[in-house]
Amino acid sequence: MAASSKQEVDSQEHHQAAPVVRKETPSILALGKLFPQNKTLDKTVRFLSQVRGTDKTLMVVQYFSKIFIWYFLKRGRESTAQRIKNLAGPISDFRILLRYYGLLPLIQWMQYVDNTPSPSPLMLTIDRLQNICNLIYYPLEHIYWLGAHEVIPISMEKTNKIAIWSCRFWAAYVVLQFVHLAEEYRLYKNRLQSIQAQIRAADLKAKETGEPVDKTVFKTEMAALKAEKKGIWINTIINTGYLPLTVHWSLEKSSFPDVGVGMFGGIAALAQFYVAWKSS
Repeated sequence: MAASSKQEVDSQEHHQAAPVVRKETPSILALGKLFPQNKTLDKTVRFLSQVRGTDKTLMVVQYFSKIFIWYFLKRGRESTAQRIKNLAGPISDFRILLRYYGLLPLIQWMQYVDNTPSPSPLMLTIDRLQNICNLIYYPLEHIYWLGAHEVIPISMEKTNKIAIWSCRFWAAYVVLQFVHLAEEYRLYKNRLQSIQAQIRAADLKAKETGEPVDKTVFKTEMAALKAEKKGIWINTIINTGYLPLTVHWSLEKSSFPDVGVGMFGGIAALAQFYVAWKSS
């Protein structure tokens, strides 16, 4: 009986230890098998699911479409140019609609500026002036769009004036941003020189004492400064792209060509797309 019982137990353990392996039946419906796991795809979905990512993607299309329109018009392909215009128009409208909530993050930023110690008094003043510019720019842009699409009863003449004044405040913001970037660079240089002096002092002390110096903190600070410098240069490129556009749209009569808008806007668009992609 004991032997028989032992055999039954062994038999049960054998069956438990040998799980059944089912062969997966191939199916033409399993389309997901055609697409392997891809980190770039995951990042793209995450990027485009954000308002910022969608806006920067459409911005690239919007401004480069102007270059393509110019190119096809030069070659007498009016129908192709018109089709691209038909795409660019709704994209421009959609991007303005995406900014409908722009005042809300602006209010948050204003709270941050006035409740957080600023790196310098000049930077604080610039931030406050830029906030005033945006506080006027956003409502004017919204009113312009609503008037241009006859959502609210405003004459076309008044709508165009509102558009011009909104761009003038945008232009003022861009000019102030150059001053802001110059101040950022000055503060960056000061911090860089300070850290370099600390490194030299540490090296001198190491020579005198013969003890090695832990430069981990210095390496971390230098890496942070390197990233800060890169950010300053990228923002300078973006601002340089915006400057001629804002001046052009701020004038009642401007001879600046549409292909120029595409070129400078395209530069700003690519730089902003890069920043948004890297941070997503």
